Amino acid sequence: MASPEHPGSPGWMGPIAQCATGTKQEAAATGPDLPCPGPDEHLGTPGGPSPNSSMTTGELQEYWRKEKRGWRRVKLLFEVASARIEERKVSKFVMYQIVVVQTGSFDSNKAVLERRYSDFETLQKNLLKTFREEIEDVVFPKKHLMGNFTEEMISERKLAFKEYLSLLYAIRCVRRSREFIDFLTRPELREAFGCLRGGQYTRALDILVRVVPLQEKLTAHCPVMVVPALCAMLVCHRDLERPAEAFAVGERALQCLQAREGHRYYAPLLDAMIRLAYTLGRDFISLQKRLQESQLRKPTPWGLTLKELTVREYLY
Repeated sequence: MASPEHPGSPGWMGPIAQCATGTKQEAAATGPDLPCPGPDEHLGTPGGPSPNSSMTTGELQEYWRKEKRGWRRVKLLFEVASARIEERKVSKFVMYQIVVVQTGSFDSNKAVLERRYSDFETLQKNLLKTFREEIEDVVFPKKHLMGNFTEEMISERKLAFKEYLSLLYAIRCVRRSREFIDFLTRPELREAFGCLRGGQYTRALDILVRVVPLQEKLTAHCPVMVVPALCAMLVCHRDLERPAEAFAVGERALQCLQAREGHRYYAPLLDAMIRLAYTLGRDFISLQKRLQESQLRKPTPWGLTLKELTVREYLY
């Protein structure tokens, strides 16, 4: 079997696809919580019937009914389950344990994370810059100069932070915002990508396995946002010589990218998948053809490998 050829030219850095997550105007423009549309998705989701489909009207209606059922928003429930006092050389603070679960069914991937009061305070300040009117009725727990470490105050704040997160999540433009998503995922993602850059692949995977399911739930309206984290998992598995696991997570990343051929991860991811498929003795020809056809439609050279691209994420 011949080794797959490298089908593109170096220097590719295509434009990143944008999603409706950053501003009130973007959030309002997207309508209901549906997957964010890409340049080739004006007629529905990728893989759906084309304009020249031979399906009957009844079949098309049934198809879109099923699609809409799949677009229903993921609903999350927030609990502040516990708190602990942490003392360092020059500071003392309370860490609140937040548990995030999906409602409506058993959630085997509940997320558990820790944040301190200053993290919540930063979130509030950031949200006020963009969503002041939307969150004017959301009460933020006040800061006190004394008594922050009493059992009574900690219990009071646990309830207050639970209510605070639940109210924020109920506002569509806020739950879709970069500020809200970053509050719940960015510290863990920064740590994971730092481990990746340091060659600590097992540690990076341990963190990513916990945070990616939460990121997927928070970005269900725009799955492309989770692509960097999935690609980081691919790189970790591959460099730990687990090609089957790397290929499986790569397939998830390709599904998230769908038809976004102009996305900066599209060509490097396909290139990595071609090599993995060849290593595993799987069909790499179809992946190679997909990449070549993409390059013919949008001849954009690339130079960074998938690993070189992922290690540049979450630097700050």
